[in-house]
Amino acid sequence: MDPNAQAAAAARKRVYALLITVAAGMVAGRILAAELVYEPSLNKPDKPDSTDRRRLWPKSRPQPMPSFGSNDRSRWATVRALVDGDPASGQPAGTFVIGRRDRNLMIASAIAPLAASDSLSQTALLAAGYQTRTRNDRGIIFEDGWQSVDKVLNPRTLEFFSSKPPLLSVLVAALYWLLQLVTGWTLADHPFAVMRTILLLINLLPFVVYLVLLSRLLERHGTTDWGRFFTMAAACFATYATTFAVTLNNHSLAMYCVLFALYPLVGQAAALARPGSLPESSASPVEDGTRGRLPYVAAGLFASFAACLELPATSFAAALLVFLLWRNPLRTLLFFVPAAALPLAAFLLSNYAAMHEWRPAYEKFGTHWYEYEGSHWQKPPPGQVKHGIDWAGAKESRTSYALHLLVGHHGLFSLTPLWLLSAWGMLRLSLSPGSLHLRRLAVLTLLLTVVVVGFYLVKSDNYGGWTSGLRWLMWLSPLWLLCLLPIADHLSESRGARGLGYLLLGWSILSVSYPAWNPWRHPWIYRLMEALGWQGY
Repeated sequence: MDPNAQAAAAARKRVYALLITVAAGMVAGRILAAELVYEPSLNKPDKPDSTDRRRLWPKSRPQPMPSFGSNDRSRWATVRALVDGDPASGQPAGTFVIGRRDRNLMIASAIAPLAASDSLSQTALLAAGYQTRTRNDRGIIFEDGWQSVDKVLNPRTLEFFSSKPPLLSVLVAALYWLLQLVTGWTLADHPFAVMRTILLLINLLPFVVYLVLLSRLLERHGTTDWGRFFTMAAACFATYATTFAVTLNNHSLAMYCVLFALYPLVGQAAALARPGSLPESSASPVEDGTRGRLPYVAAGLFASFAACLELPATSFAAALLVFLLWRNPLRTLLFFVPAAALPLAAFLLSNYAAMHEWRPAYEKFGTHWYEYEGSHWQKPPPGQVKHGIDWAGAKESRTSYALHLLVGHHGLFSLTPLWLLSAWGMLRLSLSPGSLHLRRLAVLTLLLTVVVVGFYLVKSDNYGGWTSGLRWLMWLSPLWLLCLLPIADHLSESRGARGLGYLLLGWSILSVSYPAWNPWRHPWIYRLMEALGWQGY
């Protein structure tokens, strides 16, 4: 290798290390300061005002907590129940039950489910002579600082469960058990120490590994210093990985797993070669049979785990399976498939252990499991309207929803306009006669983007709820970043083009940095529209 090229590569690695260090330090600082902050602008005073839809300002000091809302609290409650149990609801350790509804304080009826009594059925039962009393709910999920709307109620046993798939909670519970064994900390008595420590382990450490691996791919496939550094800066500071690092969530881990699955395939040309063929680049030696197994095992394991964390990522795992079957069916069947089966089996077994059913709880949306008396998800009676973004679908057309999902207040391209360059990169690479691996990656990314965005345009109607961005699409970020790279190389050739790149990068960093305290807040465009007089949902 040319000594000048070696020196340039070494200098670039130092820049990558500098960017990763800054990003890691920022994320670590945010995690160590994680705490729910109450913003006065989001609450209304305790005065009668029917036009003000904001929440009431708490009358007394809330319990200080490093959890931020229903989404992460639902998972933390399951983690606590698994390791500590729940004496309030009579549950020992090892349970997925996070609360209980007392039977003796509910409607007693042989013809109506106890947990599913709406106002209409209650009226009918009262007319028939049945008596009702105030319900009594108890358990972890009803404690101050642990409340969450992301829970379901088994109408037969009147036990509450998290509505989130339990696999991630089981894995975090294992970490919590080890931490408790070493330190004696419990989630009930030391929530700040426990939650922040676990977030450092599951959000920060994988983030650093993710950035290191991505820097190697940029070094391998980039052609200009500016293009490599620009894309690396975007990975460090312009995706929602940093925003959601302070909260227990599935989206960040799914994002990392996609790159971990892709890296051994894109990073090692020989892994994609047919047996006996030469790699695309002479810089990557042909692997022997032993070394050639590892990319398939890693790809299968992490692609499947990404799918278990983020259901639409199943499309990514399926695409890899089909492609690898075409390239090398024997190794795919021997190594990729068994490795992929492990997370899938864990997902199904953990769900069965929790619910005694193979289907996840979220597949029961619209049933009595979700629409029990007092549930946030209970449909309003005829003639009444519920307010809030969870009911956005009842207040706007599908066209308006699609507009806001793409370029509006929760827009994929309006919040992170860097992805416009990525879309350009997908199209350009797909038609380019250049690197075969990047061309295949671009085609894969383009297909996945169309399928997944199309899925949410059709199937969703609430933008992911109270969230600062389209968290559903975070797992696609590493694919979009790799497609951004050749466009960044192209922009480096012109001062004006670089200026455009700086503008789009700065705008994207603004969006992911705007929710400074809490990722479960509306995006800045949404808040701007409200400030300009829009009534919201």
